[in-house]
Amino acid sequence: MEEENAVEILQRYRRDRRKLLDFMLAGSLIKKVIMPPGAVTLDDVDLDQVSVDYVINCAKKGGMLELAEAIRDYHDHIGLPYMNSVGTADEFFLATIPESSGPPPKRAPPPIPVLISSSSPMVTNPEWCESPTVPSLMRSESIDSPKAQELTVDDIEDFEDDDDLDEVGNFRISRRTANDAADFVPKLPSFATGITDDDLRETAFEILLACAGASGGLIVPSKEKKKEKSRSRLIKKLGRKSESVSQSQSSSGLVALLEMMRGQMEISEAMDIRTRQGLLNALAGKVGKRMDSLLVPLELLCCVSRTEFSDKKAYLRWQKRQLNMLAEGLINNPVVGFGESGRKATDLKSLLLRIEESESLPSSAGEVQRAECLKSLREVAISLAERPARGDLTGEVCHWADGYHLNVRLYEKLLLCVFDILNDGKLTEEVEEILELLKSTWRVLGITETIHYTCYAWVLFRQYVITSERGLLRHAIQQLKKIPLKEQRGPQERIHLKTLQCRVENEEISFLESFLSPIRSWADKQLGDYHLHFAEGSLVMEDTVTVAMITWRLLLEESDRAMHSNSSDREQIESYILSSIKNTFTRMSLAIDRSDRNNEHHLALLAEETKKLMKKDSTIFMPILSQRHPQAIAFSASLVHKLYGNKLKPFLDGAEHLTEDAVSVFPAADSLEQYLLELMTSVCGEDTSGPYFRKLIPYEVESLSGTLVLRWINSQLGRILSWVERAFKQEHWDPISPQQRHGSSIVEVFRIVEETVDQFFALKVPMRSIELSALFRGIDNAFQVYTNHVMEKLASKDDLVPPVPVLTRYKKETAIKVFVKKELFESKHPDERRSININVPATAILCVQLNTLHYAVSQLSKLEDSMWDRWIAKKPREKIVIRKSLVEKSKSFNQKESFEGSRKDINAALDRICEFTGTKIIFCDLREPFIENLYKPNVSQSRLEGLIEALDTELGQLCSVIMEPLRDRIVTSLLQASLDGLLRVLLDGGPSRVFHPSESKLLEEDVEVLKEFFISGGDGLPRGVVENQVARVRLVVKLHGYETRELIDDLRSRSSLEMQQGGKGKLGADTQTLKMSNAYAYGVPVAAQNTNVVVVSDVFCCPYPLELTVKKNCKGLSGAKLEVVDLESSVVLRVDGPHHSFNKKRVLRDPAGYPLLTMREKLTSLNHRWTVHRGEGSDPTATELMFTVQRSHPLQWRARLDVFFQSNQVRNFSVVGTYLDDSARVYHADTLIAEVKEKSTFGGYFKGKQDFVVTINAGVDYAFVVTLLVILNETNSFF
Repeated sequence: MEEENAVEILQRYRRDRRKLLDFMLAGSLIKKVIMPPGAVTLDDVDLDQVSVDYVINCAKKGGMLELAEAIRDYHDHIGLPYMNSVGTADEFFLATIPESSGPPPKRAPPPIPVLISSSSPMVTNPEWCESPTVPSLMRSESIDSPKAQELTVDDIEDFEDDDDLDEVGNFRISRRTANDAADFVPKLPSFATGITDDDLRETAFEILLACAGASGGLIVPSKEKKKEKSRSRLIKKLGRKSESVSQSQSSSGLVALLEMMRGQMEISEAMDIRTRQGLLNALAGKVGKRMDSLLVPLELLCCVSRTEFSDKKAYLRWQKRQLNMLAEGLINNPVVGFGESGRKATDLKSLLLRIEESESLPSSAGEVQRAECLKSLREVAISLAERPARGDLTGEVCHWADGYHLNVRLYEKLLLCVFDILNDGKLTEEVEEILELLKSTWRVLGITETIHYTCYAWVLFRQYVITSERGLLRHAIQQLKKIPLKEQRGPQERIHLKTLQCRVENEEISFLESFLSPIRSWADKQLGDYHLHFAEGSLVMEDTVTVAMITWRLLLEESDRAMHSNSSDREQIESYILSSIKNTFTRMSLAIDRSDRNNEHHLALLAEETKKLMKKDSTIFMPILSQRHPQAIAFSASLVHKLYGNKLKPFLDGAEHLTEDAVSVFPAADSLEQYLLELMTSVCGEDTSGPYFRKLIPYEVESLSGTLVLRWINSQLGRILSWVERAFKQEHWDPISPQQRHGSSIVEVFRIVEETVDQFFALKVPMRSIELSALFRGIDNAFQVYTNHVMEKLASKDDLVPPVPVLTRYKKETAIKVFVKKELFESKHPDERRSININVPATAILCVQLNTLHYAVSQLSKLEDSMWDRWIAKKPREKIVIRKSLVEKSKSFNQKESFEGSRKDINAALDRICEFTGTKIIFCDLREPFIENLYKPNVSQSRLEGLIEALDTELGQLCSVIMEPLRDRIVTSLLQASLDGLLRVLLDGGPSRVFHPSESKLLEEDVEVLKEFFISGGDGLPRGVVENQVARVRLVVKLHGYETRELIDDLRSRSSLEMQQGGKGKLGADTQTLKMSNAYAYGVPVAAQNTNVVVVSDVFCCPYPLELTVKKNCKGLSGAKLEVVDLESSVVLRVDGPHHSFNKKRVLRDPAGYPLLTMREKLTSLNHRWTVHRGEGSDPTATELMFTVQRSHPLQWRARLDVFFQSNQVRNFSVVGTYLDDSARVYHADTLIAEVKEKSTFGGYFKGKQDFVVTINAGVDYAFVVTLLVILNETNSFF
């Protein structure tokens, strides 16, 4: 029962289905119905095998219905379940029983294949699944029709029409995604008759057959051959192999080429047969008439009957096409009008209209009217077609289509045959044969060589636009290059091309403009945004540039503007760069504005993206554009510079402080500008005065950033000064630890300074050297302020010296003081009240202050080196500037910036505290035993030996607190203070002390005790230093060994002798006396006399002849560290200098390292002039000039140096060296004062062989002598 109901329902379904199809096919819902091969009417079609869904879709779209496709769609979907059109998400079909099907599969379903309909639009079906089976009925069986089988190749080969063989499957995987070329059309007027591309294609094939018939290639194929060819082509398209190839399949020559072109042009075989037969019938009886001289549309209208078509609709459509072609060719676009024939266009139009109306009349009347109209049409059309319109002879060429845009459109359809139908991005193998065959159509269509190359280039280029196959583009370029210029064309062709004009949108356009203008526009569009269209394909861009340049030149010549135009390839390239850069920059800017990266300013992001853009531009695109514009990269960079500058300027104008946005934008903008300038200089060179540089408006980010950094530095320096004040107020001058014996305030000051320095170098903004210099100066000032705070409460050492005792009545002792005290002991004489009220810090506090200042000066050097190294790392290379003025505005220091001010103040403070400490110990702490009780009442009762223990205690306290580098310095100060105290006792001992000449030996012994105490067997100060300091006391002690009467007599005799010679002397005040040394000026006996030469200091003058040995630590003096030692190997002097320096500089130092003299050579001096300044400093003008040394003559055989003091014109000293024996001597006038001994030559020393020994006369400044010997070797390369 259930089976009977199922059969009844199925029968009712099939009947309803047939009624629906009959209604749709018989009515006006379907525009046109194309019968399947072998069927003439609908009665020949099995409607049970027609897909209703396919028919409905065609009706909805208003398109043509191909029943063969509908049958194929039915069989393709017969295995699928029924689905409505509500979508896959709402309803689905279960092929199994849910209760027994089990759980769903855990694996993911396979992907749905992307299928694209190759012929007709179809609805993609859901997942493939089996349909439910109907009992006792196969799914392919029909109740009302005999059992049918599925379509096979054998069934399909019986179809008469070969149209369906072009595409075997309704669905196939797409080879490529075709580009949209709908807007890429030639500039030609539209057809008034509404001719479609299919009409043009079919008419073009008919013309091709007529032209081929003139060559004898027009043969009507037989039915058997047609079937074999159909089967062979179908098997080939299905990918199968044929076991046997018939002889008909291997046809060659013109017949095979035409057959292949028919397939290429998608012409059905039925149409091919009809056209061939019609042309042959038209030529019958016309002896001597060429087939290509026939008026093809007219002849086909006359020779092809309706019975040769499967249905009336097909015939009417074919006839309409032929009539439209005649109307377009003879009426709408004629080159020669109707004036010569005496006819009117309206007559021809009426004939065409009557022919079309005859189909609506009864058959007999219609045939009569059609025959009459065709006869009249032939009379009019032949007279119009066979006229000399292109310079040809009458009758030889049929000019039925003189409107050139119709001709070239037909020729365009023929040229499309060169593409492979299975791969539209490739040319077919028979392309050369096809092009040769198409030449036969040139006479009919009026094609010349120029027109051919132009149309062929257009076809190739349009196909490239669709397929993006670069091979087609290269081939199109070859055809464009073949287009001859005006002077290369023949005179007849030039006249002919000049007549090919048409009007499109009220604009007269020539033939070349019609086809080349779209190509040029497309190329301009691509190149106008080449960053978007050629992201990876640089080769394609190169070809596109070639296309643009070729078409531009051809169009320029065509419009007769070539002689009047000043434009060049450079301007075209610049226009492309301008357009593309602007478009890309705008897109980037909009994308960044819409991005979610809120943590960074959009201008910084834009700068980064712009830099990436220019890197890509310079590496991918600019090499191509630079072939036609060598400075394309400079133009591109200057344009980007301007575009970003317009965005940046408002931000720079509003920047007043170093905000987060400024810190983000400034380095990015500066980096971008520098990169752009590097690109420009890479092609324009270092000269920034070129045209592209002149147009640039510099960002001046570095200048603005520097100004903001200076503001920041000023605020930070104010913070540092406040911290200095705060740290100093909290300082108690207690050592931090036994290892760190300095105060805590200096550590705090350095901490805040280093934090500021770290913050400075952490600023990732562009900076100039001006900002670094400002930071140096600010830190330098902070340490100067700190040093001033240390020294501001420290009294003068002279305030510690008690007043001299009241003068006694013993006149002979007073007389001695008048002459001696002025030179050896000059001091202030503060009153008692001032001496008592001054604030004297403890020795431990003074030592901590010394340690603190020493720590400061040592850490300053490290800080300076660190800052300079970080600055070099921050500014690794010189920047490129746009204007010279910018260079002048941003001048920076050329040498390493230093803390010279603070160093100078700290060293001065160290000296002052050391002197104060020594004076404090002697004149305050040891005042009673030393100043008040020593040698009281006489020498023998109170010797100096009793003070050694107290001195040792004070010295131990100093050494326990003072840092090792300062030990010799502070002990030397104590030695000087001890000697000053001793001289105070000897010269201003007061009325309570009495000195006898016999006690001079005791005094000498005390001096030796004091000397040995400070030498301490080699553990104390260097012997040379102590000897030099003690020398001045020895002179006074020696004076105590002479009787007063002897001294007075000698003084009187010398004074009377000078007065007899006319001198106006004054006791103790005459100039000659004051300029001499004490012993010589005041008549000291000969045993005590010395010829004193004091230049550096009297400390370096020894009262007896002195032998010094000069040792070195490395070969050669350049970079050598010299040590000058005495006979006991104690270091008395040091000389050092840089290892390698363009400016020669040597520094003479005392044993403690304190700088005494600085020697510098003047570079631009022929006489090798050296200047010697006191102390050490980077600025020579800030220190005292002691003397100058230079050669006596630029060229000299014997080395000789002249020494001049200050501005003297007459030399004061001279140094003479002999090359033969490597000796050197120093003279004062003609007096020898120093000499290098022969046994250890001066030259041997400098050659690295041994040390040298120099002998110096008594009373001669040995520091001055060593300085002269060093300059001698440096100046003359003496040894």
